[in-house]
Amino acid sequence: MSAPGARGVLFVCHANMCRSPLAAGVFAHLAAEAGARERFEIDSAGTWAAEGIAPHPGSVEAARRHGIEVALLGTGSRSIVPGDLDRFAHIVVMDRRNLADIERLRRISAFGPVVGGSAEISLLRRFSDPKASGRDADVPDPVRGGHEQFEAAYAIIETGCRALLQTLLRDR
Repeated sequence: MSAPGARGVLFVCHANMCRSPLAAGVFAHLAAEAGARERFEIDSAGTWAAEGIAPHPGSVEAARRHGIEVALLGTGSRSIVPGDLDRFAHIVVMDRRNLADIERLRRISAFGPVVGGSAEISLLRRFSDPKASGRDADVPDPVRGGHEQFEAAYAIIETGCRALLQTLLRDR
């Protein structure tokens, strides 16, 4: 549970089924291990998510294999909305395409420019490798892969979440 004044961290991927719920669960787990879970409001969303789809079984299994409580992955997918750009201090995306989609959301509205949008938007991999570029800056989407792809995504997510947590605790 987060405390009043908790720092908002939103993890975002494409469909909010594989990478972003897993990242939210890993980050919440690591924050709890550090005794800092209440300092964060943690959620996940997708840039093109259908509403209410449960986390992908591959992500659920990866979480279980690594001792992450499955409930930390959330109960169902949702799409990012313009209000998230103010609600969360940090929006952490899984790949460059997600980053471009959110930057478009920040700039475009059918009713004119989006006002606000104060969130810091970052690629997850850049927390553990600040010089990462191109594909090396992305967390590959394991959705059509098997066990190995989900394990590879988990490893990248876990490394990035550790570095993100260290950064946020240091900046607090």
